Amino acid sequence: MDRFDRAGRSFASLCRIMARLRAPGGCPWDREQTFASLRPYLIEEAYETLEAMQAEDPAAHCEELGDLLLQIVFQAEIANERGDFDAAKVADGISEKLQRRHPHVFGDDPAENVAGAWVRWEQSKAKERPDKASRLDGIPTSMPALLWATRVGQKAASIGFDWPDAAGVSDKVKEEWDELLCAIAAGDEQAMEEELGDLLLTLTSLGRHLEIDPESALRAAITKFSRRFRHVEADLVGVENPLSISIDHLEELWQKAKLVK
Repeated sequence: MDRFDRAGRSFASLCRIMARLRAPGGCPWDREQTFASLRPYLIEEAYETLEAMQAEDPAAHCEELGDLLLQIVFQAEIANERGDFDAAKVADGISEKLQRRHPHVFGDDPAENVAGAWVRWEQSKAKERPDKASRLDGIPTSMPALLWATRVGQKAASIGFDWPDAAGVSDKVKEEWDELLCAIAAGDEQAMEEELGDLLLTLTSLGRHLEIDPESALRAAITKFSRRFRHVEADLVGVENPLSISIDHLEELWQKAKLVK
C-alpha cells in the first residue's frame, strides 16, 4: 500500500470516528458543538500549528496538523448532518481547484518560473469569479493586519500595479519614513498614525520583492527579542526597582544576552 492509499484510509477512519462522536450515544461535548462554538478552536489550532512550525519540531508539527485536521473534519460532519456537504466534497472541491488553477502542471499552459506560476494562479481565479468588482474582494478583512497587507500587495501586483524591483520599494520605504519623521516633528497625531500605517504597508511590499514572508519574519524577530529579554530579566533578579537601572546598564545586559544562542 503506497502513502496515498494509506492517507485515504486514515482520513476515512478519522471521518468515521468523528461521525461516531457526533452520533446518538456519542460524546456529549462533541454532540453539542456548533459552527459558532468551534470558531475559537479553529483559530487556536492554526496558531498552535504555526508555533510548531516555527520551533521546527516535527513531532509537535505532526500533532498540531492533526488537531487542525480534526477541526476540518468536525465542521464537515456538522455540515453533513445539516445536508450541506460532507468531508468528501471538501476534499474533492480543493482537488478540483488545485488542478484548475495549475494549468501549467495539469494543462498545456506552461510556466517557466515562480512568477509565471503565480500569474497563472491569479488568472484562473479571476475566471472563476467574473462577478467580482475588484481582485481585492476575496481577501478576508478579518485577517491579521500584516497578513492582510501582504495579500493586498500580492493582488495588486498580479495586474502589474507594483514596483519593478526591491530597489524601487526601498526608495518608497525611505520616503514613507521621512514623511513619518515630519509628522512626528509636527506633533500631528493623526498624520503620525497614517504615515506609520503607510510605512508598514510598504514594508510588506518590500518583503514580497525579497521573497520574505513579513508575518514569518516578524514572528522570528519577536521570538528572538523575547528570548534575549528573558536573559535580561534573569540578570535583574533581586533588583527591587528595575526602573532604577540606567539605560547604559540595560544596554550592557542586552548586548550580553545577544551573545547567548
